[in-house]
Amino acid sequence: MIYAAIIGLVVGLIAGLYFPYSVPPEYGRMLAVAVMAGLDAVLGGIRASLESKYDTIVFMTGFFINGILAAFLCYASNFIGIDLYMVAILIFGMRVFQNIGVIRRLYMGK
Repeated sequence: MIYAAIIGLVVGLIAGLYFPYSVPPEYGRMLAVAVMAGLDAVLGGIRASLESKYDTIVFMTGFFINGILAAFLCYASNFIGIDLYMVAILIFGMRVFQNIGVIRRLYMGK
């Protein structure tokens, strides 16, 4: 199973190098929030797997709901003129660092 993930990562990196794409500046904020939401979900899945609590349905729904919430915050931010995307980046960033800390402790065996 891990081999499929590694192969997908390598194929994605090669495709990114040979087919460059630049994101328009007006979508930069949305992309930043989407990346943070995805990273939060992936690290949460790794954490749950290490704690033997992983459930595919929970992971998939969390991944997509986080993405939809992030997209809604960006849309609402543009619509009302308040920088709500910063709130999303802050919260997702805190969760990423919290998950990394737990993963590190689980790998260290403490």
